[in-house]
Amino acid sequence: MSQFRAKTLDIGCFVNKWIIRDHTKRKVFKENEPERQALRYIIRNTTLPQRVRAQAQLQLSQMHCYTRPSQIKNRCIMGGKGRGIVTDFRMGRFQFRMNALAGNLPGVRKASW
Repeated sequence: MSQFRAKTLDIGCFVNKWIIRDHTKRKVFKENEPERQALRYIIRNTTLPQRVRAQAQLQLSQMHCYTRPSQIKNRCIMGGKGRGIVTDFRMGRFQFRMNALAGNLPGVRKASW
């Protein structure tokens, strides 16, 4: 992981090890996604020779695990919690509630009917 981490992080919130790791995984995934898609296209293309497809499969399997989309987990950007995340705002439920009540989230109001 440290091979991908930048010296200075462009994260503007409370930082702990989960947030740093999540930020790193998202950044590495974003950088390597076009290459992964190209390799997956080559592997699925049945008109190409079997040798080329096998080499693409080998390259894809040797890529770092942080380049996989399954490695990315929704985490709260405020506290780093991994459960109870409101996906649209990337916040945990409690942080979402506190920010919504404080009026920090545009377009969010307490329901009353």
